[in-house]
Amino acid sequence: MPLSVWFWAAYLVASQTQGISAVQFQRQLGLSRYETAFGILHKLRAAMVRPDQDRIGGVAGEHVEVDETWVGGRTRGEGRGVHHKTLVAAAVEVRHRKPGTAQDKRKEGRYAGRVRLAIAPDRSAEALCGFVASAVMPRTLVVTDDWSAYGALRQRGYDHHAIAECGDHEVAEQFLPIIHLVFSNLKTWLNGIHHGVSAKHLQAYLNEFTFRFNRRFYPFNAFRSLLGIAGGTEAPTYAELYSGDWTHPTCSGCLP
Repeated sequence: MPLSVWFWAAYLVASQTQGISAVQFQRQLGLSRYETAFGILHKLRAAMVRPDQDRIGGVAGEHVEVDETWVGGRTRGEGRGVHHKTLVAAAVEVRHRKPGTAQDKRKEGRYAGRVRLAIAPDRSAEALCGFVASAVMPRTLVVTDDWSAYGALRQRGYDHHAIAECGDHEVAEQFLPIIHLVFSNLKTWLNGIHHGVSAKHLQAYLNEFTFRFNRRFYPFNAFRSLLGIAGGTEAPTYAELYSGDWTHPTCSGCLP
C-alpha cells in the first residue's frame, strides 16, 4: 500500500467529525476490497490510544462522573432476560464554563472534558472500582449512582458521592447529565455511522470515540496526534483481527 494512501487514510479518519465507516472508507480511497479498508481502519484505531496516557480528573473544584451502560442490539427468541450486549464503563470530567462577558450567559454551565471508556467484565466492585482507579486521578471527587459496587471508592482514595438512584433512569440522567450525554452520543455514533459493531471489536470503536471526543475542540491536532502515536504502535494483522487473537488497547491500566 503506497505511503500516500496511509497519509490520506489517517487524514480522513482524524478530520471527519463523525468518523467514517469501512464501506465509506473503501469508496473514498477507491480500494478494491472491503477487507483492506477494514484492516487499515483498525490499524489506525490501534494508534488512537497513547501508551503513556494520563488519568483524568485531579482538578480542584471539578468532579468526574462515572457510570456504566450496556451497548449492543436486541436479542429475540432466546428467552427472557437473555441478551448479547456488552457492558461499558465510562468516566468523564465535568468542567465549568466561565463566560467572558455578561452578555454571553448562554455559555454558562457545565460541559464534558476528557472521557475514558473501557469494556467491563461485570458490575462487581472489583471491575468497576478497578476501572476508576486506572482511569481517574486519586483524591478526585467522583460522582456515581447508588450501585453498591462503587462503595469501595473511598477506600481507594477517592472523594465519592453517590447521588442518583441506579434503578431510576430519569433520576440518573438528572444527577449524572454529562455522562448520559456521552452514552447517548456513543450509541448514536455506533448505530448511525457503523450500524452496530461486534463485541469482539467494540473496544477499538470505544478508542476511536474517545480519541475524537477528547480532541473535538482541537480538530487540527487530531491528525498530528494520530501520526505521532502510530509511529511507535504495534498494529494488528487482518488475520489477528479476524480470529480475535488481537487485543485492542485501552487507556493505561484500564480493564482489558
